[in-house]
Amino acid sequence: MSKYKSDFLNILDERGFIHQCSDFDTLDAKLLEGVQSAYIGFDATAQSLHVGNLTGIMMLYWFQQAGHKPITLMGGGTSKIGDPSFKDEQRQLMDDDTINTNIKHIKDTCFNQFLKYGDGKTNALMVNNNDWLDDLKYLDFLRDYGRYFTINRMIGFDSVKTRLERESPLSLLEFNYMVMQGYDFLELYRRHGTLIQMGGSDQWGNIINGVDLGHKCDRAQLFALTAPLLTTPDGKKMGKTESGAVWLNADMLKPYDYYQYWRNVDDAMVSTLLRRFTVLSMDEIKKLEALEGAEINEAKKVLAFEATKLCHGESAANDAQETAAKVFEQGSVGDDLPSIEIDAARLGKGISVIDLLVETGLASSKGEARRLIKGGGAKVNDNKVEAEDQSVSTPDLTADNYVKLSAGKKKHALLKIKN
Repeated sequence: MSKYKSDFLNILDERGFIHQCSDFDTLDAKLLEGVQSAYIGFDATAQSLHVGNLTGIMMLYWFQQAGHKPITLMGGGTSKIGDPSFKDEQRQLMDDDTINTNIKHIKDTCFNQFLKYGDGKTNALMVNNNDWLDDLKYLDFLRDYGRYFTINRMIGFDSVKTRLERESPLSLLEFNYMVMQGYDFLELYRRHGTLIQMGGSDQWGNIINGVDLGHKCDRAQLFALTAPLLTTPDGKKMGKTESGAVWLNADMLKPYDYYQYWRNVDDAMVSTLLRRFTVLSMDEIKKLEALEGAEINEAKKVLAFEATKLCHGESAANDAQETAAKVFEQGSVGDDLPSIEIDAARLGKGISVIDLLVETGLASSKGEARRLIKGGGAKVNDNKVEAEDQSVSTPDLTADNYVKLSAGKKKHALLKIKN
């Protein structure tokens, strides 16, 4: 039996997206009245979003599938400031040109894969908060809106409290971010009738700021809806690897590497990830969840394929799947493996395996490369590297003119000669 009356909340519930809501019953009823709009804010601090943003993107995806209008709010204005986080460092500030370039790339390479934009009633809309924040007069803004925000409450937010407890500097610039985010919600309500802001559970305080501001300024009933943060079994945020962020832009992370990220997730996370990051039916997901032991690998393959298909398209997912099968099941290699090109002359002189492990990204540092070799996990053309001073040279080239480097059983890269 369904827990909610609205399709959207039922979908989120069965797929594990619901953590908190400011008023479940009223929101559930509001969603039955007709098309509503909801938004999530995204930083414009890079030319791509990453796996850590996928929960929000999928919430908007299902919102649109349920017959509503999703809004992707780009922080063109707030990206100039930087939000207060649990990190001790303030974000590096960016200029308008960099921010606008990032926004264009994010829409073209990330959002367009998941959401349908256009003029239709339920088509997605991209909005930039710089459109209203850039023209604000500081004194007018403080007078009209600053009085609704109390310092007492703001220093109670976890992100602020943690910084203060560490005695880390928290600038006025960053503190203003919380006020700006609350004001964004009010502006979207006034401009587009937006009633819902969604996000991760760590954004609850910021979202509630907007709910309260809408009520105090316009007597509007706005809603906050958050999803549980996804962490790995060791407590780390999802979306990070030893080599960096897992980007959604194929130019920043090859679809094969994206596929391998999902293929190598911890067994304990497979069920959660299938529900959140694929669009398989719940019946199919439950069958995969029932797999045990070595059969969990089959569920991981489905997860990797479906997640890659959703982000990069079916053709890229097929290519990644075929490459993975060649590497791991047939022992051969494919063109989609990470690779670097070097001069033939350099290879002829011999190159340290340690240097190559770092250059290919198979190790994040020379120290890690040495540990990999010492532990027996480094291989050249599937042969174990026996010594730290071992090098690779021209005789190591295979008949297909490459050298295969491996770090453990799951990470591989190719060394190719420049044409």
